[in-house]
Amino acid sequence: MTSRYDHQGADALTMEVLLLYVIILLLNMLDFSSGIIYNNKVDALNHFDCATQGLPTKNEIIKLYLTSDDLIIECVFQSDSNFPSKDFLSVFTSGGVAPSLRIINSTYSGIFHFHLKLFSDQVYWLIDIPRENITKNTDIAAVEEWLVRISLQHDLNSYTTEGTLLDKVREPILHWNLGTVITKDSIKTVFPHLADLKATRCPCANDVALLGFLLNSALSGVYLGLTFSGFWHYDDTQWYNLTDMIYSQIGEEHIELSVVDMVLTNHFLVILTSLGLFISGDLRYPSTPVLKFSRADFCGFEREDYIKGKLWYNERCFANREHFEVDYITVTFERNRTLSEKMTSASVHILENNKPRVRRKFPLFTFPPSFSSPVGMQFHPRSHFLYAYGNQIWLSIDGGNTFDLLADFHDDIIKNTYHSFYNSEIIFVSQRGKVYLTKAGLLRYSEIGSITDNIFTLYYDHMGFIHKLTPDRFEANDNSKSIFGKAADMGFETALAPEYITIDDMIFYAYVPASEPQDTIHTKKFSNIHLGKVIINSRKTGKAYIRKVLQHNTPEGFLSAVIAEIIEPFDVEDVTESSCLSSSLSINQEGKFYKLTLQIPTPGVVSSFQDSDIEKTVVIPGYSSFLITSIVDGNNALAIATMPERVPNGMTFETDSWFLYDFRERNGRAWNIYTKPCNYWFQQDDNSLSLSVLKYIDLGKSQTLEVKVIPNSKGVRTLEVPLLKVIVGNPTLLDVKAKGSFDDTDRFLMEISATSTALHQGSTSLALIVWGGSTDCFVTTFIPTLKSSCSYLKSIHHIPSTFIPMEDWISGVHTDSQDFNMIKTLPINYRPPSNMGVAIPLTDNFYHVDPSKPIPRNLFHKSKKSGKFKQCANKSTREQCNCTNDQKFSFAVTFSDCREKVPRFKFPVMQYPISLEIRNEDGHIPVETPYLVTVVEVNGRKLWEIKYTVPENVMRLKNYLESILHVPVYNPSGLNLSITGSELFHFRVSIVPGVTFCNLVEEFQVQ
Repeated sequence: MTSRYDHQGADALTMEVLLLYVIILLLNMLDFSSGIIYNNKVDALNHFDCATQGLPTKNEIIKLYLTSDDLIIECVFQSDSNFPSKDFLSVFTSGGVAPSLRIINSTYSGIFHFHLKLFSDQVYWLIDIPRENITKNTDIAAVEEWLVRISLQHDLNSYTTEGTLLDKVREPILHWNLGTVITKDSIKTVFPHLADLKATRCPCANDVALLGFLLNSALSGVYLGLTFSGFWHYDDTQWYNLTDMIYSQIGEEHIELSVVDMVLTNHFLVILTSLGLFISGDLRYPSTPVLKFSRADFCGFEREDYIKGKLWYNERCFANREHFEVDYITVTFERNRTLSEKMTSASVHILENNKPRVRRKFPLFTFPPSFSSPVGMQFHPRSHFLYAYGNQIWLSIDGGNTFDLLADFHDDIIKNTYHSFYNSEIIFVSQRGKVYLTKAGLLRYSEIGSITDNIFTLYYDHMGFIHKLTPDRFEANDNSKSIFGKAADMGFETALAPEYITIDDMIFYAYVPASEPQDTIHTKKFSNIHLGKVIINSRKTGKAYIRKVLQHNTPEGFLSAVIAEIIEPFDVEDVTESSCLSSSLSINQEGKFYKLTLQIPTPGVVSSFQDSDIEKTVVIPGYSSFLITSIVDGNNALAIATMPERVPNGMTFETDSWFLYDFRERNGRAWNIYTKPCNYWFQQDDNSLSLSVLKYIDLGKSQTLEVKVIPNSKGVRTLEVPLLKVIVGNPTLLDVKAKGSFDDTDRFLMEISATSTALHQGSTSLALIVWGGSTDCFVTTFIPTLKSSCSYLKSIHHIPSTFIPMEDWISGVHTDSQDFNMIKTLPINYRPPSNMGVAIPLTDNFYHVDPSKPIPRNLFHKSKKSGKFKQCANKSTREQCNCTNDQKFSFAVTFSDCREKVPRFKFPVMQYPISLEIRNEDGHIPVETPYLVTVVEVNGRKLWEIKYTVPENVMRLKNYLESILHVPVYNPSGLNLSITGSELFHFRVSIVPGVTFCNLVEEFQVQ
């Protein structure tokens, strides 16, 4: 019989074990507590599951959605232990530990904390964030989808789980009905007529995407699928039929209508069909129930032309678009080239007034004749990296000025390329179904598998997960599976001959038989795909990392080689596998070959060359290696030397002084080449928490970025060369300086500063590439964007001499020490006096407008001719003006209709300090020289004056500016305002142009 004391003891023991487990989890979090580290593959079994609708689903990608309501998130902690999530929550909470939520985009990072209190029946952490605490904007616009990071505790980065947050209120295309809604069962009737698929995505929110069906001639129509969750679940896709809309634009019904290509830009949906190019209305302004399209005419083009067309789009998010940035699509149509047009070239032109300038930006770049089957060119999103692809892949790191060969596929052709801006990953798919992967700017690539589906397309979501979309199912790469099959062996069918360079380095020569046809020699050679890979002996042990690929014409029989660093020593053959090792070996040249002769062994010892020794390699430390090509007899074999100038001709080597290695191709290849495991960690500093950081650099200002590269390969030497390569997209825009150094633990630190030194606005990408990084790493390339421009977060503010809390503004009462109310509620439809008198207002600006009430001081003709409602124009009541609280308390003259209350001072106002400060993402700074300001009264009132001082070193500049602007210019330091007139004065302070790209204007009011 078990007593209750036994149960209590068991429960106590269980709690002790759980507490110990939690302590271990927390200790593991202390390894890297500063900055964000990528490529550090922590235990994926310890993570958070979160959702905004209902309880989170286990092991689902976190997809959160922001609506017009508060953001409510529920999270549970999943562990590899058998303890329930509720028990973890209890222990963490009792210890004062609760998760934190970080919301991030390219310019913003905000921290929110989950409740530290658990209710009796609660099995999850809860957080409730008002929408206005994340964003106050509700207008429809192209806005960035946020990245969210949920950590067990703020600034501790282990067990961090990432996800996305999409603002469904503002995402343009989600506000439209694209056509006739059709069901999942109805769309299945289209499947037998599919020829291909095409996916396109929103540049700012990659989880918002469209899937189009390319049809064969047996069916006509335009069918699209829309997702806002990144095609993770097939049933989440909404299907539309746009056929009737297209026919309505053509004017008559035609046959063989199909999607050919499509692009979703920041503000438009563009669909190329077999019957023409169709452009939607502006997605930001929903005005009709169904999205309307217009047809773009191409004179003389027929269906045969359109079906060979292609849309090319340089994907960039214009959430904060500048006047110098252009969103454009290129349309190309395939046609046969004449013999004189067989040359392939690249030409770069600058857009001027939305048209390409005739003059080239760079000299024409001509590709070699080997690039015989070009297919397309594609900019990597949000970067200056340009890829040209076909039977070869060429990479330009300078925006098309020059190109370097990345890959040569000879008789195969790359048909499509897919890019992820988030982790800079790029996938190329060949017409034979092979799949290759590289990282933006990285001069190496890998084969990662193949695709056998006849109809498919690939798509990257906002977090860089690759999805394979087929007509009836969607699949995605995650931590547990690959949609491209098992890891590809990048070895090729020939024998290798190893030779030691040092005790830690080997060179492997690839054997090319003399009988090999000229057009297949490339199949027996090392190429760029092998750079940075790992070579292993599949029949024995041994592993080496390939550091360099060599191409050469001598020695005969070896046209390529690789230099590799030995990580795990390769096993040699023993006498049971090759009995010849029991004898001494003499070497003598015999024509193009070298005869290897076994000396007479000790009596009773069997020693001879055997047929199985062909393609094995004789290795003699300090001398050339020899690849055995044929067996003459039991005592003699013919071989070729890897380094003929180091052949020990006529010498004899005793047993155990020469060795035999097996890297044969005969009877099944004995070696393989695979992708090297990720060998570097990449760490950002605390302030740069997004992989797509956008930094604004105002005129004369600087921005600094700091990153750290941490080697993570056991047994591999760290070379004393910079681990990062820095490439500036537009080197003439900013003055960029990079400073790198190693610390005592071989970590490479890089600090980059960028300064805007010229009065020139523009945008450039900056690429930081871990040039030695493996393609297996999640991050090898970091591409921030630098804008020589004014940050949308930068503004100027007037600091009132007396602070009035918002609750007092709402009540209308704030008294000073003398019981004087410092808030004045303006009369309805108020206008300030003019210089002609209190009863004759002449300004166009009304305050505290109510269209249903009479207008005071409106007796004189000049007063009646002036005065215009703004927000209340054509409205009949104040409620119809739709004034928000922000507008009611705004000092901007734009919202004067809404302004009800203003600061009040005792008459006359003497020596009122005009204190100004500039606020931006870096903090608050006072407005001082070299800034200069102008001050005007927006209603044209007089009876006020400014007291100021001007340093001698800016006096000439002040006089010069006043002669141009025709208004007084002031030094912003120590400004004082005196007013001798009555009622409301409304002032505007403006920063004089020339020291900032920003149009900095502030307004304040004095009653």
